[in-house]
Amino acid sequence: MTRIVAIPVKPFDVAKQRLSSFLAAGQRQALSVELARRTASAAIEAGALPLILSADDAVSEWAATQRYEVLFDEGSSLNEAAHAATLFARNDPWLFCHADLPLLRSYDVAHALDVMVGGSWVLAPSSDGGTSLIGGVGQFDFAFGPGSFHRHLARLTERRVSVVASVGTLLDLDVPADFRAAADHPRGAWLNSVAPIRSDP
Repeated sequence: MTRIVAIPVKPFDVAKQRLSSFLAAGQRQALSVELARRTASAAIEAGALPLILSADDAVSEWAATQRYEVLFDEGSSLNEAAHAATLFARNDPWLFCHADLPLLRSYDVAHALDVMVGGSWVLAPSSDGGTSLIGGVGQFDFAFGPGSFHRHLARLTERRVSVVASVGTLLDLDVPADFRAAADHPRGAWLNSVAPIRSDP
């Protein structure tokens, strides 16, 4: 049985636009690449197969050079990309994990996958009410977007579900305050070397 961690990755050259007030374009691109690499590495260290979901040729080529499995999502919505990942997984357990979790550890991924043993579904909220992780077996009616955690939880009322939360899954990287909070954490020191904040003149 293969355990699959599906990771949606936006085009590197347009990702993290909301950080443009203090990170240059090249820094945002480097940050996006490293976030994706770290997320995929966490999946591998957890004993799972990383599946990169991408509608961008450059991202797909990068993933191929890293020897990651790639599922080209043809520019669909996040919900449709997640659905495609469940079809790819067939009857194997899948975990959908966002690639903007700078403090994510392999333990977080492994714990979520272990919770699913025996048929339980797993759900992790982000600090802003979104969904950082969701996993199960089979197809699911995804509802990503603002406040998605409670929508997903409501759609799992007929199934056995475990909610998990850790620093690694709670803090997603959307706005400058998120970046600063992550960079101040011991596990987020890498952010300062990949994308040091510009100093004002």
